[in-house]
Amino acid sequence: MASTTAWRALTSRRFLLTARPWRALAYLAGGAVTGLLALLVLLPLFVVGTVGSVVLVGIPVLVTLGLCGIPLAVFERRRLALVDGRPARSGHAPPPRPGAWAWAVFRYQEQATWRELAYALLLTTVLWPFDLAVLTTALMFPLAFLSAPYAQSFADPGDDRIQVLKLVPVSSAAQAWALVPVGLLLLPVAGYLLAVAAAARGTVARALLATRETELGVRLAQVTRSRSELVDAFEVERRRIERDLHDGAQQRLVALTMTLGLARISTGDEASALVDQAHRESRLVLDELRRLIRGVHPGVLTDRGLRAAVEDAADCSPVPVEVDLDLPGRLPPAIESTAYFVVSEALANVAKHSGAERATVRGGTAAGVLALEVRDDGRGGADPSAGTGLAGLAARVAAVDGRLSLSSPAQGPTVLRVELPCAPTDLSG
Repeated sequence: MASTTAWRALTSRRFLLTARPWRALAYLAGGAVTGLLALLVLLPLFVVGTVGSVVLVGIPVLVTLGLCGIPLAVFERRRLALVDGRPARSGHAPPPRPGAWAWAVFRYQEQATWRELAYALLLTTVLWPFDLAVLTTALMFPLAFLSAPYAQSFADPGDDRIQVLKLVPVSSAAQAWALVPVGLLLLPVAGYLLAVAAAARGTVARALLATRETELGVRLAQVTRSRSELVDAFEVERRRIERDLHDGAQQRLVALTMTLGLARISTGDEASALVDQAHRESRLVLDELRRLIRGVHPGVLTDRGLRAAVEDAADCSPVPVEVDLDLPGRLPPAIESTAYFVVSEALANVAKHSGAERATVRGGTAAGVLALEVRDDGRGGADPSAGTGLAGLAARVAAVDGRLSLSSPAQGPTVLRVELPCAPTDLSG
């Protein structure tokens, strides 16, 4: 485990020559600052919520405070890399349904949320004073002894005696300089003390903030369920393709065959007219097949990437669409495919259900996440359970560990947002 790695590093002979003492110093200093700032923010909110709850005004504040550990835990999990080389993994799972309310309700049902709240309370009451006390104890003595000559130089000319830390009397420059080697000897002690305190502190943080085995089991069950939902969604998509082929291209091919058969037994102008009709029908078949192939996996997505595919989908939309994508290059194929189908399905819903006059598609990559947002100025009130394809999209997004959210109040606007973990694979795009 990562916390064990931090403890084992203390026994290394080269420990003081590594960056670990400095990282421990940074971890404890950051904890002291973070805890104090959290206390200054959360304590007034708690007071306002408690007092306001008498007239029900403060209840929403207290409900929000129940989730305050989540953003704090995100930061603290990243800081754990200072202790043992890697951040902790979150114990949260993606919500099963989009929307802020569904997210909040789901988070309140997770054990990880309550452990993170406990950590927030522990940080603001116990941990940051502990960090500050360790920093003060570890650094105060060596720094005071090392700075004794400098402090002694400011002594009163008539009485050049000083008290280092109110404990060690110094009456001459020679005595002050004699304390410098003592300060140097105390520096390694301070390094080990900081590292031990940081390792203990990191063990507590990781125990409360990292993923647990029980949550991994729940996560595995959710992943299995999302895979099952994805299989169902693919089955629905297969039946749609089969239906489109039967009702569209197949019927046109039958008509084309009959027309060519009539042309074969006809002569003169009648045969020429039938050939012209067959030519028109063949073009309609080709258009139908191209449209069907574009719905399965557009060639432009494979050849030119996500930005070009989204622009092509926007050009085909009956609703004017503005596209603003900041993509550094090509992304993993599964991410590009998922992102494209989210956008294309969203634009199809805009055209069918929203009554919008304009729509926008914006997005880009940051910190290893592709974020896309589809917004329209329509009537709003979109319902994921009304057969708009959002359930299938949510399953497809969950299959690549992404998150999908929908905001669609009455009178609009409707905003569909998706976040997909990714990393650029080719910067030539």
